[in-house]
Amino acid sequence: MPAEKIPWPHAPEHRLCVRGTYFVTASTYLHGYHFAGKTRLAVLHRGLLKVAADFGWRLEAWAVFSNHYHFVGHSPADEDSAESLSSMLGLLHERTAKWVNKLDSGPAGKVWYNFRETRLTYEKTYLARLNYTHQNPVKHGLVPVANQYPWCSARWFERTATPAQVKTIYRFKTGLVKVADDFKVSGEW
Repeated sequence: MPAEKIPWPHAPEHRLCVRGTYFVTASTYLHGYHFAGKTRLAVLHRGLLKVAADFGWRLEAWAVFSNHYHFVGHSPADEDSAESLSSMLGLLHERTAKWVNKLDSGPAGKVWYNFRETRLTYEKTYLARLNYTHQNPVKHGLVPVANQYPWCSARWFERTATPAQVKTIYRFKTGLVKVADDFKVSGEW
């Protein structure tokens, strides 16, 4: 008789057996500012968008910071599950960790901690998380208007969506969205 599987107590259990739209948050180890500064933020931002495209994930909103990032994305349409998320983020985290450790010229340190995902199944929850992600640089006090922060999707969204879509998304209140986002970000960007 096989032993009962006990969830790992120090990390969230990833339930990716269903294709869908997910809200994802990933953080650096001990919330360290491994990606503070324009160059590091640009590399993480570009890496996230590239690896998502390579894995067939379609991102609708993203925000990248010195010690964490969020995104709302749709799993690949040609797959029955979202299990590629773990491989996708594993590759992103491996590459960016090696790059950061090389820049810091120290012993290979732990850069990434883990990620959390939530499958979005209700339209209002989905729309609220889109707005939450776009507005996250404002929440963290980095800019007064989200589209001024270069490493989030707000500027792209406002440029590519219709005015009615922008108005609809930005009308959703984010105060009630439950997201583990107690990060204090570096103001260096």
